[in-house]
Amino acid sequence: MAKQPDKTPVACPHCGHQQPESRLAFSTICRQCGRHFHVQAALNPSPKAPDRAHAMRQVACFDCGAGLDVPVSAESTMCKRCGRYMDLHDYRIATAVSRNFKTRGAFVVEPKGYVFNSETIARAVVIKGRFHGRLVAEESLTVYSSAEIKGSLKTAQLIIPEGNHFRWPDCLQVETVEIAGELAGTLHVTGIATLRSTARWFGDLVAGQLVAEAGAVVVGTLRIGPPPAAPQE
Repeated sequence: MAKQPDKTPVACPHCGHQQPESRLAFSTICRQCGRHFHVQAALNPSPKAPDRAHAMRQVACFDCGAGLDVPVSAESTMCKRCGRYMDLHDYRIATAVSRNFKTRGAFVVEPKGYVFNSETIARAVVIKGRFHGRLVAEESLTVYSSAEIKGSLKTAQLIIPEGNHFRWPDCLQVETVEIAGELAGTLHVTGIATLRSTARWFGDLVAGQLVAEAGAVVVGTLRIGPPPAAPQE
């Protein structure tokens, strides 16, 4: 009989929810708020890390691109260069909404949430419900099986949690991808593609690097490494 992995309570750094995780796990998804976080960082926090009330983070102005240092707890700010207002709110959608969102905060669509006719730009995006429109996730996009996404999407990192599946008809270009569930589609990954032991991949993958744990299933074509150099005239 296989030995069960040693688990310990881990607190989500975003909402504080505690859940059991393997001591050897690298990353996971919070079962309370649905956001991605690194298990090892939560188990071994830096002793010099400032508390959330005084912690700072850097954001870029939507209009002029200027870098701004703002408190992590801030919900809005003004650009010191161009004077434009910047939304930093975290949004959690649980009903039907038809509007545009543009925030440097998180954006979560709950299973009963429905966002339509929308152009949304957010930092970290979690989709459990329906989203119809144009979606840009600047840092990460986490997709659950209950999600329905129609339109266009762009993200730096795509995450499919364990036990969930995602199918996308078009070629999707991302910087990194982390698959613990099932993905059917074509991805071009400029950085690292990570396939957890529970991952199932159906389609074509082009990636700079591949990290595949034992047990991961891949059905399709793989091209790993830097793109070929253009021929010289």
